[in-house]
Amino acid sequence: MRKVRGVLSWILALAIPAALASTAPTSAVAADSSIVLASTTSVENSGLLAHILPQFTTKTGISVRVVAQGTGQALDTARRGDADLVLVHDPEAEQKFMDEGQGATRRQIAWNDFVIVGPSADPAHVKGEHDAVAGFQAIAAAKAPFVSRGDRSGTNAEELRIWSAAGIAPSKDGQGTWYRDIGGGMGQALNAASAMNAYTLSDRGTWLSFGSKGSLTIVIEGDSRLINRYDVIQLNPEKHANAKRAEAERLASWLISPEGQQAISSYEVSGQQLFHPSAASPK
Repeated sequence: MRKVRGVLSWILALAIPAALASTAPTSAVAADSSIVLASTTSVENSGLLAHILPQFTTKTGISVRVVAQGTGQALDTARRGDADLVLVHDPEAEQKFMDEGQGATRRQIAWNDFVIVGPSADPAHVKGEHDAVAGFQAIAAAKAPFVSRGDRSGTNAEELRIWSAAGIAPSKDGQGTWYRDIGGGMGQALNAASAMNAYTLSDRGTWLSFGSKGSLTIVIEGDSRLINRYDVIQLNPEKHANAKRAEAERLASWLISPEGQQAISSYEVSGQQLFHPSAASPK
């Protein structure tokens, strides 16, 4: 009898921890998980990711390491297999990425807009206008200093689309004189524009959170061309077998969930909302 009790005690000693482990919350399993998010600089520089990602980590136990780059560089990082998820804002570059079979799903999470900022003296006389193309034409005609990021970012791509619509090739017509290609991020471009009393294109989020505006002010806004959409892209497991698909899916799903959308909506600087939630179905 003692022998039987001993065997039963031994079985229970093994079974109880196993049963407890099987009922442990999944967040505990995810507590040591982490993913790499290749992200556009604007959602990092504006402070949005610092506002929302801790909420996601608290909920899921999954930590997120952000690699903030221009959109083109962020997509290249994902192509090389050095990221688990992508958050960017250049529709044309994103579509190419999807057409290559690099991405599995692409979902819009938020939008804000671009603004054209310039010196308060406004040598191109564009302040108060709402036509970005006409504004760029006036800046080029006045040969007023203009700072370009030149970094293959979504903002840089939008700038080049506006120049193209204006029928102007600034890198040919103004390079080295009034057109300054700095090959840097949004903060660097705003700093350069402030120092040179130049015009530049900025996403509104980074502009609002930028602290050293100097004489810079918004001169053109409200053009429908300037709408700026942000998409989260999950990678295609057939091309990216090493990507942490389950964890990336949790972040992507959280960003479009009511909780994630509320986190995006609640982020403000000086009482102004920087991003507008706009969760959309996969594309």
